[in-house]
Amino acid sequence: METGITFTFAAIFLGAAVLSSIALYAKQPIIIAYIALGVALGPYGLGVVSDMELVSGAGHVGIILLLFLLGLDMKPVALWNSLRQSTLVALISAVVFASTGYGLSLVFGFNGWDAILISAALVFSSTIIGIKLLPTTVLHHRHLGELMIALLLFQDLLAIVVLVMMESVSAEDLSAAESLKPLITLPLLGAASWLSVKFVLLNLIKRFDRYHEYIFLLSIGWCLGMAELAIWMGLSAEIGAFIAGISIASSPIAQYIAISLKPLRDFFLVVFFFSVGSGLDMTLLPQVALPSLVIATCFLALKPAVFYVLVRGVFEEPKLAWNLGLRLGQCSEFALLIAFLGLSKGLLGGAAATLIQACTIITLLVSSYVVVLTLPNPIAIRENLRRD
Repeated sequence: METGITFTFAAIFLGAAVLSSIALYAKQPIIIAYIALGVALGPYGLGVVSDMELVSGAGHVGIILLLFLLGLDMKPVALWNSLRQSTLVALISAVVFASTGYGLSLVFGFNGWDAILISAALVFSSTIIGIKLLPTTVLHHRHLGELMIALLLFQDLLAIVVLVMMESVSAEDLSAAESLKPLITLPLLGAASWLSVKFVLLNLIKRFDRYHEYIFLLSIGWCLGMAELAIWMGLSAEIGAFIAGISIASSPIAQYIAISLKPLRDFFLVVFFFSVGSGLDMTLLPQVALPSLVIATCFLALKPAVFYVLVRGVFEEPKLAWNLGLRLGQCSEFALLIAFLGLSKGLLGGAAATLIQACTIITLLVSSYVVVLTLPNPIAIRENLRRD
């Protein structure tokens, strides 16, 4: 059924309003409602929403805005200190998760590129879930928020390297220079951002800060412009948006920009969670149901435990270690991207791609439940845990 943009967004937001109302009455996280709606209305469900290119694109904009707002809350000095402290934790955890994922893949009959990419997909934790459920005003400027953001950023860089290598392998042109390109271009992107802010953006903000509509437009243009520049330089749009936010975090108007863009971010994030649910291929699900449940369960237990041991070993803060571990106990949206790219490039079989999607969705759901019901977060059901 051919549908236009109005019908697509009407179906998503009317459906989300109904299901989120039911979820709130039942004292359940509303993120679950968005994902369930995607499963029900997507191409593998009732097929009500068929324009998945539009949905995926809009959802991606939500992630870009989320990373931009995250950058606005991070001072460059604090970010550098956190990255320096978290490098060892990020590297050791990546090795543990990749090794475990590869071993479990072999146990369930996957081998070759299927096993390699499944193990790679399971390494990363969700930036969007981690940040969405992190209280902005309470924890971003504390050690927990800074450390978690640094770990997620390090994982994002690793994910970009994986995606670049996948592109190179599919093109039969793998080289060390090409795989290391993101690590070379990232400092160049940061320098370009810093120079643009210092000599252009801050002058414009100072001169026209009384025109709120102009500041709103300038902020969105800067965010999306840096995202596109990052893509052109071989990085991800998310990294570009994050650097765009960091570069103006020291501006006195940064908090105004953050507040004004939050409703726009939330609009697109609803679409993102819908797209997560709609991407699950229900026809292959019975084939990978058991492996998906076993692997997802293993990683839901493994990730918090590994982060607890590593973070406590480095920082000797047990409460912080468990809090951070539980918040990073899921698979990432990058796993979905690895599944999509691997399938489109012929590196992944359909069953392996569906396994990655299923594991990601299961861990996103369960991890969201754990965080919403036990830790401080902006959408907690219990009043004593709700922190915006």
